[in-house]
Amino acid sequence: MSNHPRYAAEGAPAIRAAATALPPHQIDQETLSLLLRELWGEEYRASRRWKTVFDQVNRTVRVGRRSLALAPGDYPAALESFASANAAWRRVASELATAAAADALGRAGIAPADVGHLFFVTGTGIATPSIDARIVNRLGIGRGVRRTPIFGLGCAGGVAAVARATDYIRAFPDRTALVVSVELCSLTLQRGDLSVANIIASSLFGDGAAAVVLGPAANGNAAAPRVIATRPYFYPDSEALMGWDVVASGLKVILSPAIPTLIRERLAADVDDFLGTCGLTRAAITHWIAHTGGNRVLEAMSEALELGPEALARSWRMLEETGNLSSASVLFVLDDLLSSGEARPGDYGMMIAVGPGFSAEFALLQW
Repeated sequence: MSNHPRYAAEGAPAIRAAATALPPHQIDQETLSLLLRELWGEEYRASRRWKTVFDQVNRTVRVGRRSLALAPGDYPAALESFASANAAWRRVASELATAAAADALGRAGIAPADVGHLFFVTGTGIATPSIDARIVNRLGIGRGVRRTPIFGLGCAGGVAAVARATDYIRAFPDRTALVVSVELCSLTLQRGDLSVANIIASSLFGDGAAAVVLGPAANGNAAAPRVIATRPYFYPDSEALMGWDVVASGLKVILSPAIPTLIRERLAADVDDFLGTCGLTRAAITHWIAHTGGNRVLEAMSEALELGPEALARSWRMLEETGNLSSASVLFVLDDLLSSGEARPGDYGMMIAVGPGFSAEFALLQW
């Protein structure tokens, strides 16, 4: 490994714990299909073309079930306007984010008052003060806590926030950072949007929250991976691939079919460049922690990186169980890996997520 201090394992910030939280309203894909057809209304139900597209998408996305922010019967009222949807988002996001944060801190053995910096990530709703202020109040985090709300990085936001937290711990090695991500994708549904992108998003994305605690490595704790290096890769002039159109009724999804092609063309070279600066190759990575971007995204990642069928098995399973949770999804995969106890001292892991910009975010871990 390079002797550059950025990539030194000794003294690198450690991921002390991770935790996740799901809303209680779990629904399978078939039942969700019926709910969505009712929410979309007569225009969808009367369209043979859209029914065909919807059924085809549901057969291919490989999402078996997911959790919803609200009970199914509450969606018609919640989706009447952007204001009503965002009010529901603020309420549920506060509850889930606080639950995930409390669980992660408890697992790490860190008191809320000892959190030095709280990084909050979302892309599915807005609040001022941002949800991190509600987390501070509910958990009793200290008055001197630094707060950094991060909005608009989409699925890449989870890794990006871990990277920013890592930077903070490197600057203040004796302090603790808390990353919290909450995404309630179901509350962005556009009932009047007849696009294929809206059908895909409605069939793919789910709701949930995740939290990660970072700080100085605890002596003798081999279960806590250290964050050796992080890096973003930005792709110029690609804004149109993914994001939101902010319309009168809320956040209208932009989701280009060109995303998997871009991943196939660019991801391998960027991963190799990143690992090369750390003195490693892809062969050194034991654990691939990829965000559950959907079947086409995971297939493109696997092909681009020439990975065997088991390399992304954890991401495929999380996709089936939770859907794509945007910025939280990669943190769900991380939590699942940490809980499994599979990693061994010396193992390398790599967190990968892509999102609006268009951009990729990487983080190299070592146990």
